[in-house]
Amino acid sequence: MLEYLSRRIALMVPTLLGVAILTFVIMRIMPGDVALLIVAGEGGYADPSQVEKVRRELGLDKPLLVQFATWLWGVLRFDFGTSLWTTRPVLYEIGVRLPLSLQIAVMATLVAAALAIPLGSLAAMRQDSWVDYGVRVFTIAGLAIPSFWLGILMLLAMVLWFHWSPPMIYTPFFENPAENLKQTIWPALAVGYRYSAIAARMMRSSLLEVLREDYIRTAWAKGLRERVIIIRHGLRNALLPVITILGYEFAFLIGGLVVTETVFNLNGVGRLVVEAVFHRDYNIIQALVLLIALGFVVVNLIVDVFYAFLDPRIRYH
Repeated sequence: MLEYLSRRIALMVPTLLGVAILTFVIMRIMPGDVALLIVAGEGGYADPSQVEKVRRELGLDKPLLVQFATWLWGVLRFDFGTSLWTTRPVLYEIGVRLPLSLQIAVMATLVAAALAIPLGSLAAMRQDSWVDYGVRVFTIAGLAIPSFWLGILMLLAMVLWFHWSPPMIYTPFFENPAENLKQTIWPALAVGYRYSAIAARMMRSSLLEVLREDYIRTAWAKGLRERVIIIRHGLRNALLPVITILGYEFAFLIGGLVVTETVFNLNGVGRLVVEAVFHRDYNIIQALVLLIALGFVVVNLIVDVFYAFLDPRIRYH
């Protein structure tokens, strides 16, 4: 198991290096000049000498290889540079937003798992019954309704029926948990419902496939109770694809909640990505892409560890 984990961790290094190289090159070959944008602003006049001065200050006049080596050396020292847009350190800009995005992603994943696993299992155990049809309607609605639209409906319902709306200012969880949950529970429910629909359908189909295996028929023939067959022999194997979906969705949620964050007025990483692209802030974009890639590879590693825990054959190989 230790050797398996070591190989998986070693594979993370070339993956992240590839992401860093691609991001850096793409940002440099994109049309437009960040120095010109800084000097001229939006539609203003830019003195060529001032533009050249800014380019020298940002190091953009150096060869591309030198720029990349300088940036990569800074990354290795956890120095992502200064934002070209806000002039504050990149780590500060990400640090003030990352806890909120992480909290929403964790809560939405918990909501998705709490809904998907029991509902998908019930639908598979009672196939073609009213329970199965009810779960199908629930999941199809979840797939059809975008998260931001569901969030808008939730806000309208709270305002119209209860004359209440979530707080507009973010309060850290450890500072005031109740005030924090008043604001974050709604986007977590809106996003978690959608992802629970995907995971519940996967849970249903996976468990149905497992329940038709020979070893399950053997368990029925031995007279084992339904609860033992489902939980001990069926559910454990059926969970593997569901965990994969939940893991990848969690990694996506860290930087992919742009519209939902806008609807609920949350200043998270998703909005920072869009604003950084709009302002052509190389340093923030490169840091965020690397952060999201790191999130994906770490979640992938955790999913692999869960695989090994749920299926002993993986540990033996």
